Amino acid sequence: MNVFRLNHFLTVLCILFLAGGCASLPPNTTSHKSYALQDTTDTRLGVKYDELKKGHSDTSGFIPLGNGLDAFMARALMAQNADLTIDAQYYMIHNDLTGLLFAEQLLKAADRGVQLRILIDDMDLEGRDEGLSCIAGHPNIAVRIFNPFNRQTSRLGQLLTGFGSVTRRMHNKSFTVDNQITIVGGRNIGDEYFDADPAFAFADLDLMAIGPVVKEVSVSFDEYWNNPMAYPIDVLRPDLTHLITVEEGRKKLTESLTRDSVVTYKQSLANSGIVNLIQNNELVYTWGQGRVLSDHPDKLASYDVDPDNTLSSQLTPFLKDVDRDLLIFSPYFVPGKQGTKALGDLSKSGVRVRILTNSLASTDVGVVHAGYAKYRRALLRAGVELYEMNTVISKEQRKGKKGIHGSSKASLHAKSFVMDRAEIFVGSLNFDPRSVVENTEIGIMVSSEDLANTAAKAFDHITKVMAFRLELQTDDEGFETIIWHGMENGEKRIWQADPHTSFWQRFGIGFLSLLPIESQL
Repeated sequence: MNVFRLNHFLTVLCILFLAGGCASLPPNTTSHKSYALQDTTDTRLGVKYDELKKGHSDTSGFIPLGNGLDAFMARALMAQNADLTIDAQYYMIHNDLTGLLFAEQLLKAADRGVQLRILIDDMDLEGRDEGLSCIAGHPNIAVRIFNPFNRQTSRLGQLLTGFGSVTRRMHNKSFTVDNQITIVGGRNIGDEYFDADPAFAFADLDLMAIGPVVKEVSVSFDEYWNNPMAYPIDVLRPDLTHLITVEEGRKKLTESLTRDSVVTYKQSLANSGIVNLIQNNELVYTWGQGRVLSDHPDKLASYDVDPDNTLSSQLTPFLKDVDRDLLIFSPYFVPGKQGTKALGDLSKSGVRVRILTNSLASTDVGVVHAGYAKYRRALLRAGVELYEMNTVISKEQRKGKKGIHGSSKASLHAKSFVMDRAEIFVGSLNFDPRSVVENTEIGIMVSSEDLANTAAKAFDHITKVMAFRLELQTDDEGFETIIWHGMENGEKRIWQADPHTSFWQRFGIGFLSLLPIESQL
């Protein structure tokens, strides 16, 4: 880089810093508080679930949603059966095929008189204010943006200057209808989460739940909805109010949903497993004690939030009480020194600790893998078993990532902990500093041997046929190396370096691991 280009780069960088530093949000004084309805027993869902809950008054019913088609149809069917309210809280709602189909279902519900509250984090919303304003123009839909960027200055500038503020995001994911049924888990709304493209192999997990746990999810939603960091879209962009009518937006949506790919996907949805189970009256809930674990929204405003109001503190006692077996599904796994020691201590105490995460070849966020890779030897040395997904993401797929942290395509995205095959946690929490310290998260802890064993069997299957098993070898001189056991073309193979990667990929990850960025991973 010559002197002129260097000076130009520094000038642009300074402008971005100044622009970001001057960013301020409009006063959020017009938004009114609202809360989930408590008595909804006379709704269609209320009547149906009141019958199902007989004999299970103190427990909640759960259905795991591992299949992407089932996960989308569950949300669609819930929306179609809504009578009074829908509350949707997501980190990302993409503007793609499934995002548009999701919007279509919400609009149809609103047209029937259902009251909708849609709460979205702002990380993925650049350039989409007009569409959100249009949706919010419906008399039965309210849209709020959580921890928004200033609309008058550069987002990049705000990211560069806003560590500890705009870099902290609402990562929660929940969908609740009539305060009677909810879905909580790892999925955002987008094609890569719902098997909308057959070229993308994908693993994720949600829990659909009825019973007392639903109201706990609603309490958490209300805390976020009524928080000062939740801005109505018309407060952020008053200039867009009535710029485009709901009917104009509906027309554009209808036109977008006439493509052949949409018709094909809708047919796949109609033939999904959950639809067949419902049609044959074979949908069965698993009953167990459930408890919602969640961060309070004030976590994003201060690092000094009460530990009792953080999901990680609520989860820790469950992990410490494990006696025999701990399984961790975490697509982004960065244990840090403290987590490495805790997992190692569990292993040394006799607990079998097994972890499934993404390999360097399957992750779409290499910088996170850099944070994980430097702890592999210490974990293996302590007896922790490590498995990495045996899939490869192409350059084209990597270019399609969303936001600064990407979206997982052809890779693991489920976030779950299975403890002694008796309890299971499913939610939005990754085992990394960003989830534990920076972002807010939500999940459900369930005491159920049936659900825990179902997840454990999935873990066993994936690690047997779809993952690499890592092994630490030590030579005569005490030098440690990692080898990868896995399958290629139906045959067993051993790799001496991260499988399906180039020297330059590994070199880049090694360099990134030296940077002091772990707290942001």
